[in-house]
Amino acid sequence: MSLRTTLRILGLLLMLFSLTLVPPGAMSLLLNDGQGHAFAIAIAITVMTGLMLFLPNRNAHKELRIRDGFLIAALFWSVLGLFGSLPFMLTNESALTLSDAVFESFAGLTTTGATVITGIEYLPESIRYYRQQLQWLGGMGIVVLAVAILPTLGVGGMALYRTEIPGPLKDSKLTPRITETAKALWYIYAALTFTCLLAYRAAGMSWFDALCHSFSTVSIGGFSPYDANIGHFDSVAIELVCTFFLIVSAMSFSLHFLAWRDRRLSHYLNDPEARFLLLGLACLTLITVVSLWSAGIYDLPGGLRQGLFQAVSIATTGGFSVADVSAWPSVLPVLLLLAAFIGGCSGSTGGGMKVIRIILIFKQGLREVMRLIHPSAVIAVKVGKVSVPDSIAQAVWGFFSVYLLVFVVMLLGVIATGVDQVTAWSSVASTLNNLGPALGEASASYRELPQAAKWILVMAMLLGRLEIFTVLVLFTPAFWRK
Repeated sequence: MSLRTTLRILGLLLMLFSLTLVPPGAMSLLLNDGQGHAFAIAIAITVMTGLMLFLPNRNAHKELRIRDGFLIAALFWSVLGLFGSLPFMLTNESALTLSDAVFESFAGLTTTGATVITGIEYLPESIRYYRQQLQWLGGMGIVVLAVAILPTLGVGGMALYRTEIPGPLKDSKLTPRITETAKALWYIYAALTFTCLLAYRAAGMSWFDALCHSFSTVSIGGFSPYDANIGHFDSVAIELVCTFFLIVSAMSFSLHFLAWRDRRLSHYLNDPEARFLLLGLACLTLITVVSLWSAGIYDLPGGLRQGLFQAVSIATTGGFSVADVSAWPSVLPVLLLLAAFIGGCSGSTGGGMKVIRIILIFKQGLREVMRLIHPSAVIAVKVGKVSVPDSIAQAVWGFFSVYLLVFVVMLLGVIATGVDQVTAWSSVASTLNNLGPALGEASASYRELPQAAKWILVMAMLLGRLEIFTVLVLFTPAFWRK
């Protein structure tokens, strides 16, 4: 492992990130909202730190290995979350504390959507925009962006790509060259964002609101420039646009690439993961609508509207809201939170454990049942027509076990800070799955949680975004051996 090469790349990535602070800074100057200094200072600190890391190691050129990729990804997301918090701390009257600013920054970058801010609509326009932009950058991953546009990473780009792309099938590439794959992903991502922007505008949003919400919708983030979230608009058309693009973004971007390349939509129906996602969302929506209607909370049209939106929003880990889900019949909030554990498809911007892992766990369970009946039978685990190697099947079980272990440890940690069990359970589930909304004290905002609990939840967001092993591998002695 080359520490100097890692520091050089980390410095480059930090300088790259400083460029993302320019648009909100320029917006602040144009609108004269008084926050230009916050972004100017943040840019200066970020660039200087990047230069301090880059210049002493500028001649360190060594091919990256997988270990280097893990270290760079974990370091950069951690460092980026810290530097991304600077504008929140440097604003005038609305400045956040260190813990709250870091929490908000990580919630944006990891597309979790949890917030500690109330009165969002009263914040300066540039800060409101900046929150949304953080989610958009984090949705596809700024490391993947770096692989696309920084040729200085060279052939080692695959090491970063594998640590960044969510899901168990990390070696699959859309194109022969990894740089071209990263570019293809970002082209699709940008095209979806632009289409979503136009759809929101056509549905009745202002250009500013449409841009902000397109950022958080395609990234499946859940941030909104309003406290009431999507409910602020009280528009069926806007809710339908949001629902559609959440479903599209929760599907694998490789499917979007194939659909664009071949000019055919049949890839979506032929993909077992996409079919499972759509079927799961349909069943969850049906249960939600029927429950709301039978409990007398809404009439059938109202239940269909609220149930469809909230079921899709929470199950895809979007976290947008048009109603107070915590006030619904007790089983529904828990059911929806449990659905978020599944999340989106592998290679999507959704959180959770990913649909493909749930499919594999289910199929392996069936295989074990069949083995009890036929002990000598050789039964392959198939996804569609493709047999899954045992190594991937074992990795999925390992991931599932560690996921639950991390959840339990963090749950106990949050409870130990003095948080009640309902709030602790839902907030850990929400942050680890990169969802956002929670129950109990955190149903409206995470502001009132203890500082220690917030730092635990920040770690949960990071682990959820980098899929646990990318971070945990750094704590093993074997990783640091030569």
